[in-house]
Amino acid sequence: MTAQTAPAASPSRPVTADRPFAPLDYGLYALTVLSWSFSWFAILLQVGTHVSPEVNLVWRFGIATVLMFGWVVLSRRQLRFPLADHLRFVGLGVLMFSSNFLLFYYGAHYLVSGLLSVVFSLASVVNMLLAAVIMRERPAPKIMLGGLLGFGGIALMFFPEIAAHGLSGGTLTGLLLCLCGTFSFCLGNLLSASTQRRGLPLISTSACSMLYGTLWAAFLAVLVGRPFVIATTVPYLGSLLFLAVISTVMAFAAYLTLLGRIGPARAGYATVMFPIIALLISTVLEGYVWTAYAVVGLLLVGAGNVLVIRGGRR
Repeated sequence: MTAQTAPAASPSRPVTADRPFAPLDYGLYALTVLSWSFSWFAILLQVGTHVSPEVNLVWRFGIATVLMFGWVVLSRRQLRFPLADHLRFVGLGVLMFSSNFLLFYYGAHYLVSGLLSVVFSLASVVNMLLAAVIMRERPAPKIMLGGLLGFGGIALMFFPEIAAHGLSGGTLTGLLLCLCGTFSFCLGNLLSASTQRRGLPLISTSACSMLYGTLWAAFLAVLVGRPFVIATTVPYLGSLLFLAVISTVMAFAAYLTLLGRIGPARAGYATVMFPIIALLISTVLEGYVWTAYAVVGLLLVGAGNVLVIRGGRR
């Protein structure tokens, strides 16, 4: 679950929009999409245990932070930053590496994991809308149409449940929590973009931000009196390691490498693919029932993402 600005392409291997995928590109793309697709079900495996969502995040990003700093040290990247930069890292940690995930953990109490991923896939649409409001970047008509399609698709997918249970139903609560989580993530994206425009190294920035996100989750756990415990069951420990190592660190590395090799336009189509796969996973493992509303809604969400990504290629 990450969205970053593309690093500069290597002079020895320039990014081209039309070159065919190499075998490595297919491998990186598959790792990214599958990791993010299964991550939503892994989150669901942690929900309902005696470990609170706040503490789940402490364990997950604590492990990921250690691995990220190991990456920074082994690759001899920058480790020292002025205080002003650390304040930016705090904002990134709170928005992108704690609060947004915490809201999705809460939302997972009400929704199947596949629907969590569909709501999160609106991040590309929300990013463009926030850029228009905050940075006064007027979106192209194609992007505006993509945004309307995306939100219309979400409305269709959730309409049957909300119509059946009313505005007080758990489905609406889960949807609102996940929308707030997506909004938090997108605010972090804007801060990340401004950080990268300052020329700060992406890997080091992410490692520091994960550290602050872990500390923020620990602070919230202490604030609300959550015990720092861990479940010793195989599903819990397996999901924790998957989320920390595969979904966070390895998928992050694969996606960044993919951005440099094929460019952000084509790499961004991962946000179109993983909701589809995540819903298929929910169908098999959680008994998600497809309706005509769900099929049409998912198609609209995918079409909206495609329009936004293609409209923002420059």
